[in-house]
Amino acid sequence: MKKVLILSDINSAHTQRWVTALAAEGIEVGIFTLSYPVSEWYKLIPNVKVLFDAKKQDSIQQKGSFSKIKYIKVVPQLKKIISSFKPDILHAHYATSYGLIGSLSKFHPYIISAWGSDVMDFPNKSYFHKKILQFNFKRADMLLATSNAIVEAIKEVSEVKTQVIPFGIDTNIFQPLKKEKDDAKDEIVVGTIKSLETIYGIDILIQAFKIVTEKHKNIKLKLLLVGGGSKEERLKALVKELNLEKNTLFAGKVEYSKIVQYHNCIDIFVNVSRNESFGVAVLESSACEKPVIVSNVGGLKEVVLNNVTGFLTEPENIQDVANAIEKLVLNKNIRDEMGEHGRKFVKEKYEFSKNVDETISLYEKLTNKII
Repeated sequence: MKKVLILSDINSAHTQRWVTALAAEGIEVGIFTLSYPVSEWYKLIPNVKVLFDAKKQDSIQQKGSFSKIKYIKVVPQLKKIISSFKPDILHAHYATSYGLIGSLSKFHPYIISAWGSDVMDFPNKSYFHKKILQFNFKRADMLLATSNAIVEAIKEVSEVKTQVIPFGIDTNIFQPLKKEKDDAKDEIVVGTIKSLETIYGIDILIQAFKIVTEKHKNIKLKLLLVGGGSKEERLKALVKELNLEKNTLFAGKVEYSKIVQYHNCIDIFVNVSRNESFGVAVLESSACEKPVIVSNVGGLKEVVLNNVTGFLTEPENIQDVANAIEKLVLNKNIRDEMGEHGRKFVKEKYEFSKNVDETISLYEKLTNKII
């Protein structure tokens, strides 16, 4: 059985999906993480080993975020794990923190997957930060990105060859649930599933929703906000200020396994981020046959076919977002058609099983062996 050592945040839903999928293909997966696990999801999966000192990592987490010096200090630990686990591939998910640790291990074949802020924000902090990223890229045998927007950001740092393999969607999980779909036919639910942070433009959605409710008081409209974050109280204050408390539900942060149920509670999905490297939540919604409204920025432009699966709106333009919501509120046929086109679009371009096959194929090329 071939082995892959993954360097990544064990609590990330994306990490859990990749690890589970690789293990299902008969690959033995080791996880090296700097995070203390909040659940023991990995114990339910054959072929998966978590390789870290739980007590040691817990004490580090209590001290706060890792500095780059602290990352360097765990490299000897990683080298010991590599020596004992004997992986065929070392794969770092995130180009900075885990990318740096992997680069310093000097193990090959070595892959780095860039996720977003690691290449879109990190190198802009200083000359030193940019040099760290360039160093990591130089050590990697292959660089992967989740979107074309991330590829463009990488080009600003280094002319390394990059292949796009997105965070795809399992359409067997994310699909329309008919029972949920038939509930509350007398109201239309506008919603989003994002962290309550400034960058994700939840305030823009709330203000646009207010415009639509004022214009169409005869239509029962509900705003569903799923997610937690540092701006929760500020956003609740905005909802109160706009007199939308009766129309709005803050569902809080929910388990990933329940996300599909919330997607199916939403009739019109809105993701009007101020910037975003990709758009997994948008694709999840499309897979559930929901029309989507996004801002025309970053990777969001890649996950929506304008006027086919949803609408692209001008960044930070509240009225433009309100207009798009209004079009969908007033026309159920358009909602249904865009939803159907959306699921077809996801199945053709973003099916997760295809992304996993692509990744394993890359492993095979790097090792020149059949995994």
